Formats: sequence, C-alpha cells, structure tokens
Amino acid sequence: MTELEKTPVRRAPRRERGGWASGFLGAVVEAWDELRIHKTRVLLSLIGVGVAVCALTSVVGIGAIAQQAQIEQLERGSGRPATLVLSPPYNPETGQQGDPAIMAEAAATVVERYAIGYAGSTQWMQLSAQFRDGVSLVDAQAVDVDYGVMHRVQVGQGRWFVDRDELRLAPAIVVSDQFWQRLGSPDLRTHPTIQLLGEDPVTAVVVGVLPVQPFDLSLRAYILNSAYASLATPEQIAQAWPQYEFWVPPDMATELTDLIRRDVAAACGEGWQVDVNRQDYLAWEGGEDPTASIRMVLAGIAVLILILGALGLVNISLVTVRQRIREIGIRRSFGATAPRVFFAVMMESVVATVVAGVAGVVVAVAIVQNPVVRDFVAFGLTDVPPFPVEAALLGLGAATAVGALAGLLPALVAVRVKVIDAIRY
Repeated sequence: MTELEKTPVRRAPRRERGGWASGFLGAVVEAWDELRIHKTRVLLSLIGVGVAVCALTSVVGIGAIAQQAQIEQLERGSGRPATLVLSPPYNPETGQQGDPAIMAEAAATVVERYAIGYAGSTQWMQLSAQFRDGVSLVDAQAVDVDYGVMHRVQVGQGRWFVDRDELRLAPAIVVSDQFWQRLGSPDLRTHPTIQLLGEDPVTAVVVGVLPVQPFDLSLRAYILNSAYASLATPEQIAQAWPQYEFWVPPDMATELTDLIRRDVAAACGEGWQVDVNRQDYLAWEGGEDPTASIRMVLAGIAVLILILGALGLVNISLVTVRQRIREIGIRRSFGATAPRVFFAVMMESVVATVVAGVAGVVVAVAIVQNPVVRDFVAFGLTDVPPFPVEAALLGLGAATAVGALAGLLPALVAVRVKVIDAIRY
C-alpha cells in the first residue's frame, strides 16, 4: 500500500440543502409550541403589545383621514395645488385699475394658449334679496362653473352649477343653509325662487344649499358671473375688479406664473403693473406642507405608545426567562448550541408579537372603518381616503421589531446560562 493510500482522506462537512430554511422553520415551530404551552403567560405579556400596535395603527389611519380633512379645508379657501391668481392690473402713475374687458380678453387668451383646464373669475359683492319678511343684503360671490372643482365646494342639498346654467333666463344660485332657512326650508325639487333686486330685478332659482356651518348666521350665496352681469348697473360693471384663477400642474406653476404675467402685461400696455401669485396651501411658508405638524404630532404619539408596549414586553420576557433557567440548562446539556438557544428564545418573542400585531391591526381597521368614527373624523370630506395600507404594514413591522428587540435581552441572558448552574437551579 502506497503512502498516498495510507493517508486518510479528510472530507469537508456537507451542508444539507435548505439547512438554513429548515433551521428557521424548526425554530418557529418550536417557538409556537412554547407559546401554546405558556398560554396564560403569553396572553398577559402580549396584551400591552396588541394594544400598542392597535393604537399605533389607529393613530396612523385616523391621522391620514384628519390630514385629508385639513387639506380639503385649505383647498376650499385657497384652491387646489397649484392655483394661480391674476389680480386686476394697476397703474402706479394714475392710480387706476385696469379695464375689466381687456383683462377678461387677456385671461381667455391665456387659458386657450396654455390649455388650462380649469379657470374662471371671481368677485365679491352684496345683493339685495326680497324675502317674505322684507329685503335683506346677501354676501354674494360671482364665480364661474369651474370654481366648484377648483375649491372643492361641497353642496349639502341639490347641486353645484353646471354649464347649462349659463343659458338660464332665471339665474341659478347656490345659497347658505341660513339663506335656505330664511326662505322657509323649501324642497329643492320644487325649484324655489327668490327675487334679486337691481337695475333690472330678476327671479333666481335656488339649485343648491351649502352644508350647515356652526355659528355662521350670515346670508351667503354664489351666483354665476353671467347672471350677475344682468343684475349689475353699468357703473358697477365698470368698477368691477374681478380676479382670475387658474388651476395648473404644480410642477409648471413657476413657469406659467411668469408667462401669464408677461402675456397680460403685454395686453394691458405700458405702465401697468400685473401681479400673478400662487395662493394654494403648498405655496405657504416657502412651499412647506402645513399638514407636516399634524404628522409629526401623530408620529410622536405613536412612537411613545410603541415604546411603552416594548418596555412592558421586555420586563415580562426577562422574568419569564429567569423562570426557565432549568429548562434552558437541560436543553443545553442535551446538545443545544448557544446560537440555537439564542434564536429560539428570540423567535418566541417575535412570533408572539407578530400574532399580537395581526390582532392589533385587525382591531385598528375595525375602529377606523367604523362609520361613527369616520363620520366624526371625516366630517365634510369630499374624498374620504381608504384605510392606508402603510398603516397596517407599519403596525406589523413595529410588532416584529418590538418582538426582536424585546427578545434580544432575554436571549442574551439565556445564552449566558451555565449548564451546571442551570441544572442545580
């Protein structure tokens, strides 16, 4: 026998296929068995985590609805992003306002030239309305049909203006709830009317009623610009200083601002000052989102809730591991390696918190989707957002992270247990 044949061949250890996967699956199964054995202990330790995940997910879900409510409220006042406002041209030398006819023609040219989908003029005035108990002044706003979309105008009863209302001989108006009650709260299907006094009094038809505004007792109404032109005197029309609004893509707002200013200035001639500004909420404070403060507050509350739940779980996990020192020692004596014990103890915490997280997310979805909660939080919303998927994913991710962190310290304690000391324990 040669020397080569006498030399023993050292074979590399074989790693079975799927070794890591089977080890991980085995640890999960083992962790689940431990949870089944210690049902009472696990239930008590996971109540806090489930409540924390439920609170976290609910806060994020309700926060998304509250954020949408604030955004819509801001858009009702200043328009949707990006809303550009063309103010009446002004001559600094003569102190005069620009000719409304020239401004209207220039605005129409701008809309056509840059293919702006939503635009219109708006102006405030007071109208005299003949009610049954006398004449009263009404705070009115003359608008175009597109104003309702641009400002998310919400109508409690009836409808907003449509294009065919421009052709009415009896102008259409949308009134406040106080105005409607002053009329006697008639059924809109009966086409209630009100006489508007002016140079040529006209009878207007109420087609919509705005939602009830708490503590708002004013008489308010919307009327189309074309209808107001039939009411106003030539002097009122000549002195009218309407402003024009254009709803444009936010990424083109800066460019279109300069282009509209240039075109209108060219139409007005030399010596006229033309101001075009962006007025929607995203233009405030250097483009910062005013809803960021709400998100920061909600995030702080969620993190605090999660920390409290994690601390409670860590405390209970430490106590549990100390009670299982003998069990861990016996497992070590039968060949369980330190990594195996470490991973098993940690996985018990992770599996338990994931189960608690799923339960917490389910309860949170039920709370946020509850009609009573949604109506309270989303009062007056036009576009009620669905339950955010990111809130559910955040809740499950937080539960997993809490389980891993809460199981880290007990797992380290379990690994440091000496076999002989554990058996004597």
